[in-house]
Amino acid sequence: MQHEELIDLYLEKILEANEKTNLTRISSLDEARKLHIEDSLAGLEELNKAPEGLYGDLGSGGGFPGVPLALESGRKTVLVDSVQKKMAIVGSVLSELGIAEQVSTYGGRIEDLAHERPCAFTALTARALSKLSVLMELASPLLVNGGLLICYKANVQEEEWEHALSLQEKLGMRLYSDRTLTLSDGETSRRIITFEKTGRPKLKLPRHVGFAQKKPL
Repeated sequence: MQHEELIDLYLEKILEANEKTNLTRISSLDEARKLHIEDSLAGLEELNKAPEGLYGDLGSGGGFPGVPLALESGRKTVLVDSVQKKMAIVGSVLSELGIAEQVSTYGGRIEDLAHERPCAFTALTARALSKLSVLMELASPLLVNGGLLICYKANVQEEEWEHALSLQEKLGMRLYSDRTLTLSDGETSRRIITFEKTGRPKLKLPRHVGFAQKKPL
C-alpha cells in the first residue's frame, strides 16, 4: 500500500472512532483531508532537514501531524498526548494498519517523557498546542543537540514572537527557519517556525509538570 493510501485509510478509521470519542473536531472527510493530511505534511520539508533518528509529535491528539509525517518520512515515531484514552484508540488503529512498530504512542505528560527519554529525539512537531516559548521549553530536554522543533502556527502575535526569541539562549535553542504557506483552498495560511537545539539550557529542565504553562519563563 502506498503512503498516500495508508494515510487516507488511517484518517478514515480515526474519523470512525471520532463518532464515539472526541479525537478531532473535524467530522467531514474532505475537510479532514485538508486540515489533517495536507496541513500535517506542510512541515515535511523541515522534518527532512532534521538529523536522522527518532521523531516525536507533541500533543498529537488523533495522530496529526505525527502519522502523516511518519509515513512520508519513514522515521520511527512517538505520538505524545496526555489523554491516555486518545492514545489507546490511536494505538489500536496503528496496530490494525500494521504500522505500530514504526509509530508508537505515549499517553502521558511531555515533562514525564523528558525524564524517561532525555535527549532522545532528533525532531519534534507541535501543532496548535501552546505558545512558542512554552513549546521551546518542553522540547529542549527531549532534543539532541542539532535536533529540530517544528511548530505549526496559524497566527503569532508580536509579543509571543519577541518573547520566544528572547529565550533562545536560555533554553539552548536558536531560530532555524520561518516559513509561511497557504493550503490548497487558497485561504488557510500556516506558518512553520522551526528552532534548533544548540546546547544545554541555562536552567534545569524539565521543570515540574505544568510549570511551562502555569508559570511561564
